[in-house]
Amino acid sequence: ETAEYVKEKYSTIEKRVKALIQKVAIVRYRAFDDVGSDLSYSIAFLDNDNSGVILTSIFGRNESTTYAKPIDKGISRYDLSDEEKQVLENCINNVNEN
Repeated sequence: ETAEYVKEKYSTIEKRVKALIQKVAIVRYRAFDDVGSDLSYSIAFLDNDNSGVILTSIFGRNESTTYAKPIDKGISRYDLSDEEKQVLENCINNVNEN
């Protein structure tokens, strides 16, 4: 009975751990020619199944915009910018350039 209880608890914990954020990657870039430095960025947070979210912040001279795109098993139902594609690939492969 105790062994069965332990197996059940282990299974529950294993499922929860797989759903936790396990991979993070960031790509910083200059979104506009008239704004200095790499102030814009895209950051991906993925779980074991490559599901999660990409957060992107575009920094401009007069305004900043931040938005999120959900990722399901490595795929977004939204179009991704080149930088978002790069950060997703980096995150899936556990590569962090910046």
